[in-house]
Amino acid sequence: MNNIIELKNIVKNYHSKKKIRVLNKINFSFKAGKIYSLMGPSGSGKSTLLNLLSLIDIPTSGSLKISNHSINYSSKSYNDNLRAKKIGIIYQDNNLLSDFTTIENIYFARLSIDENKNKALFDAKKLIRNLGLSSRENHLASELSGGEMQRVAIARALINSPEIILADEPTGNLDHKNAKEVFKILLKLKNKKRLIIFATHNRFFANMADCKIELISGKIKIL
Repeated sequence: MNNIIELKNIVKNYHSKKKIRVLNKINFSFKAGKIYSLMGPSGSGKSTLLNLLSLIDIPTSGSLKISNHSINYSSKSYNDNLRAKKIGIIYQDNNLLSDFTTIENIYFARLSIDENKNKALFDAKKLIRNLGLSSRENHLASELSGGEMQRVAIARALINSPEIILADEPTGNLDHKNAKEVFKILLKLKNKKRLIIFATHNRFFANMADCKIELISGKIKIL
C-alpha cells in the first residue's frame, strides 16, 4: 500500500513561561486503504498532530509529505488549495455555520475549489440523501440535533471527495447511540485509495480501526 502521509522527525513545541514539547521527533507513515485510531490522554498531542496533518498548523521542526509531495510551509496558498482538494476535516464541535441551511453548509465547501454551483448543489444533495438528511436539507444548522449536525459535518468533509479524512473526537459531544451511528458512517468511507485518521478517548471505537496508535510522551506507539 502507498504512503499518503509521511512524517519525518516532527517536533512541535509550545511556549508559555517555558518551552513545552508536545510532539517529539515523530517518524511515521500513514498508508492508503487504512483507518487509524489515535488515542492518548488529554494534552497528549492528538489535536496538535491532526492540525499538523491537515496543514492548519506548522511543526517546530521536521518534514511532512502528502502524496509524496514535500510540504513547503511558506507556500500558504498552495497548501490551502491542497487541503481543500485532498483533506476532509471533521471536528468535535462540527463548526457548522448556524445561520445557514444544511445544504448551504455542505455545498459552500465545494466552492473553495470549484465555482460550479450547480455541480456543488448536485453533489451536496446526493450526500444529504445518502446520509439520511433529505428531510433536513433546508433547515438551519441551529435547528438540527447533535447527531444530525455531525452527519452534516461529515457530508461537508466529503464534498470534495478527499483522499484523507481527519476526525478529531468526532463523537465527543454525542450520546452513545448517535456516536455509534456516526462511526458506522465513518467506517463505510474506507476505500483502497483513502486514508482515515480519527482521534478518540473511547476504546470501543478505537478498536474498530485497522491500526491503533497512541501518543505517549510526544511519541507514537502502535498498539
